[in-house]
Amino acid sequence: MWKYLINRIALALLILVGVSVLIYLLTMLMPADYIDNQTSAAVQSGAMTMDDVQRLKELYGLADKSFGGILKSYFAWFKSTITGDLGFSFLYGRPVTKVLSEYIWISFIVAFIAYVLQIVIGIPMGIKASVNQYSSYDYTVSTFAMMGTALPSFFLSALLMNFFAIRLGILPLQGLVTATKVFAKDAHFEIFWDKAWHLIMPITVMVLLGVGGTMRFTRTNMLEVLNSDYIRTARAKGLSEHTVIYKHAFRNTMIPLVTSLSGMLPGLFGGAMIMETVFAIPGIGYMALRATQQGDIPFIMGYNMFLSILTVVGMLISDIMYMVVDPRVKLS
Repeated sequence: MWKYLINRIALALLILVGVSVLIYLLTMLMPADYIDNQTSAAVQSGAMTMDDVQRLKELYGLADKSFGGILKSYFAWFKSTITGDLGFSFLYGRPVTKVLSEYIWISFIVAFIAYVLQIVIGIPMGIKASVNQYSSYDYTVSTFAMMGTALPSFFLSALLMNFFAIRLGILPLQGLVTATKVFAKDAHFEIFWDKAWHLIMPITVMVLLGVGGTMRFTRTNMLEVLNSDYIRTARAKGLSEHTVIYKHAFRNTMIPLVTSLSGMLPGLFGGAMIMETVFAIPGIGYMALRATQQGDIPFIMGYNMFLSILTVVGMLISDIMYMVVDPRVKLS
């Protein structure tokens, strides 16, 4: 087992190095950066010259975009990255790690609650649809699942905002807190309830968009397992249908479900850019979108490297979880 873990960790480190090279090259080759965006008006008005802009780029290591210059700056960036220093954000005027640590938890709370609800709702729906294949229930939930999967997040968000916030007025339209309310310093419960009230629609959007995929994935794998020989043998032995479904069939269905866990970590901590932008929630996805639009190269590289680490860690956890859900898997 330890040999397996060491091999997987070594492979993960190798993947991260390769990903870091791609992230750095693609980010540095962007047509414009933060300095270009901020100085364009000054250059057009004559307040700054191109030489002034070039000196600024040299100061921040963005001037030389030749292969040799990018390679040299990459090693300097990679050396600071492995020490935990992801650079200094131009747009937010703070270290990237501090921006990530401050805004990541809003995105995590929203994504975690939505993910739990998605699992709690989607898996039982998928199991029931597979057991009652080609029934009216199966057709109904499959239709709604495809509709939810096909809807763009901004379109579904706009529909809910128009109905619940504008027409009915029972839910807040945007933001994380009510701008017109003034809370006392010790009104922690009121502040918590106000924030929770603002997060109902964003969480609903994420659940509706994700529950369909979870349901169909569970249904497809359950149907494959239910047609196996050992399931027919279990039924022939006189076991109850509940035992056959949940003890034998669903336990083996969990094996492919574990594979989906590899994408859970970046999904939880990475934020939902479109959804957070539509609802004006100050999550990490919204902050990353603003940084990308402004060409904030240090933040873009730090954010994407952070997501890459989470993805690799999630894949490693997924590999280890195989041993938990399937004793036949030997980590050797």
